[in-house]
Amino acid sequence: MSGSTGAGPVPARPGFAIIALWLGVLAVSTGAIFARMADAPALVIATGRMVIASLVLLPLIGLRHRTAIRGLSVRHLALAGVAGTFLALHFATWISSLSYTSIANSVLLVNTVPVWVALAGPLVGLDRLDRRGWIAVTLAFAGAAVVSAPSVSLEGDGLLGNLLAVAGAIAMAAYLLCGRALRARLDLVPYIMLAYGVAALILLLATLAAGLPLLGHGTATYLALVAMALIPQLIGHSTYNWSLKALPATAVSISLLGEAVFASLWGWLFFAEGLPPSTLAGGALVLAGIVLAQTSLDRTRHAGAGQA
Repeated sequence: MSGSTGAGPVPARPGFAIIALWLGVLAVSTGAIFARMADAPALVIATGRMVIASLVLLPLIGLRHRTAIRGLSVRHLALAGVAGTFLALHFATWISSLSYTSIANSVLLVNTVPVWVALAGPLVGLDRLDRRGWIAVTLAFAGAAVVSAPSVSLEGDGLLGNLLAVAGAIAMAAYLLCGRALRARLDLVPYIMLAYGVAALILLLATLAAGLPLLGHGTATYLALVAMALIPQLIGHSTYNWSLKALPATAVSISLLGEAVFASLWGWLFFAEGLPPSTLAGGALVLAGIVLAQTSLDRTRHAGAGQA
């Protein structure tokens, strides 16, 4: 995995970032469970998640980060706005997919992110995969496919759910690439405040334009939305964004495939969705791909240090 990202060299000690990334994957994997627990239209769920997360972050503007945000260039503000737009699109499409297909299948397809990052990264002057990186992508994605294969449907509503999940993956890839470009120049909190805020505003306007009610959905639904905002969003996605300053977008996106394994387990525990023996084999492939990606990152970093 190439270290030439256009956003500065990978720090000498990314080990903590890798550990944090694993915790982030675990946190994000709960998102599908809370989305299923919320009894509301998909767009309302996506809006509630992002609005609540943004409101939690809002006080920080006045406390510490107002100056940092005011000092941003127009280009950086625009890029943060683009990132937020892609984030809104990601949640709108992915959460919608959960209404048409299983958790395992939806999470598999939405986590094809590393493929799209690997294809688009070099085109925008960011991360480029070497041979080991492509092997890691292939292993991890093959494992996720094995995990989710029993639930795959290519007909009717299942096909629609698949397409929505893939659209969510492409939007997430674009979001990560924007974050990789910005995180080298912008601290975590100002970045996520801008990106989450833009996503919340876009989703809120879309919900109002669609005439969907934001109120009257019941206590259980609002508790699920709060849980989505706090755990998969503020803990999980924010960890992804934090790690983008220390790790290439390709390494982060490959690690995201671990979400398919955890989400399949949550689907089995909470919704009695099938969990065949293939999950263990597929999970092993996913983990092998992630470890290979991280090993490739270490090798690239040490090689760069030796040339310095």
